[in-house]
Amino acid sequence: MVTGRFWWAAAVVVAVSAGAVGQQTAPASQPAAPAAPQAPGGGRQGRGGGPRGPAEQAQIGPGEECPPGMTEFRAGRCGKPASPPPSIVDYRPNSTVVAPQHLVPRAKFPVIDIHSHLAITPENMEQTIKQMDSLNLRVLVNLSGGSGGGLRQLVQTIRGSKHANRFRLFANVDLNGAGSPGWQEREVAELEQAVKDGAIGLKIFKNLGLTARKADGSRLKVDDPDLDPIWQAAARLNIPVFIHVADPAQFFAPIDYRNERWLELAIFPGREYPQDRYPSFEQLMAERDRMFARNPKTRFINAHFGWHGNDLGRAARHLDTLPNVVFEVGAVLYEFGRQPRAAREFFIKYQDRVMFGKDAYEPTEYPYYWRVFETKDEYFDYYRDYHAFWKLYGMELPDDVLRKLYYANAERIVPGLRVQ
Repeated sequence: MVTGRFWWAAAVVVAVSAGAVGQQTAPASQPAAPAAPQAPGGGRQGRGGGPRGPAEQAQIGPGEECPPGMTEFRAGRCGKPASPPPSIVDYRPNSTVVAPQHLVPRAKFPVIDIHSHLAITPENMEQTIKQMDSLNLRVLVNLSGGSGGGLRQLVQTIRGSKHANRFRLFANVDLNGAGSPGWQEREVAELEQAVKDGAIGLKIFKNLGLTARKADGSRLKVDDPDLDPIWQAAARLNIPVFIHVADPAQFFAPIDYRNERWLELAIFPGREYPQDRYPSFEQLMAERDRMFARNPKTRFINAHFGWHGNDLGRAARHLDTLPNVVFEVGAVLYEFGRQPRAAREFFIKYQDRVMFGKDAYEPTEYPYYWRVFETKDEYFDYYRDYHAFWKLYGMELPDDVLRKLYYANAERIVPGLRVQ
């Protein structure tokens, strides 16, 4: 079967060659027109005598799919393109939609980016500040702060600059070796010291549940009780835990033409999680949610919208049952932009539970977020084809919701974090 962009390309070629545009069905009160004579090669002849419809065709029944390399051009009839269809990476049609465009190079309100991994150095600081100012990005939070001497050095670099109020750091812990004697005490002490040194939160990477191992070599589950002292320490220290569990559900699914992340997985084959080597997506979600529920005093920031941006009903149930959890929107803009009405309703209803984050620091990509969140523009491109082959639409969020999304929720959830 051919699906996705590849399928669409075949459909477009078939529609053009078939002359399908503008064809109408005769009213029921009139006798049906006689079938057009067959053209050489099996195609039907049109009014002008030329062939109509693909030369190579196949019939399918209700609920059946066309054979590979064909697309349904009439009810129950599949056809093969007359020309070789382009590959999924080469099909780049120029849109003919003419619609108002409202590019948003600068966010309407100040923004705190709670999800970044850019390490600030004396060499890149001034250039980064210029870029941030142009975007109205007021604070950048580096989640890869580390611990010990490395974290202290990063904090000193920031505090010793004239831009000390523009950058913040989250600490990290070493999950490998959990369960060994002294591991809990050592990592809790490291976290306590990191907060004294200037860290304002704890970031847990996606190796938890996937590749992190306990001292006995077994998989470290997200809800392993050995981790509870870490979560309890975060609550006692009054810092949030920013946690990334799993990856998109499609990364755990078969890599075939039904998988809407096929292109990404073909470009980055290491992002696949075969079920004979990794736990399932649902198993990881269950472990994560049990851990959230078991630690109600700890504030958790669920990275990437918890990978539930494609299922806003599930996302709503998640927040309804776990009051200590909030979402951030890093790297999942494509989910909101393809369902703008439902996403708008969600962001308004849960306006106190969603934070702005970007993940990869790339200044040219932020304006796509501003445009989706702030305008009602229609049918515009996303910045990475391999993430999303579909177009985006604006949500036009109200100003009060934008302020909370951009900075106010971060200020409330992360003590010591303020726009200046």
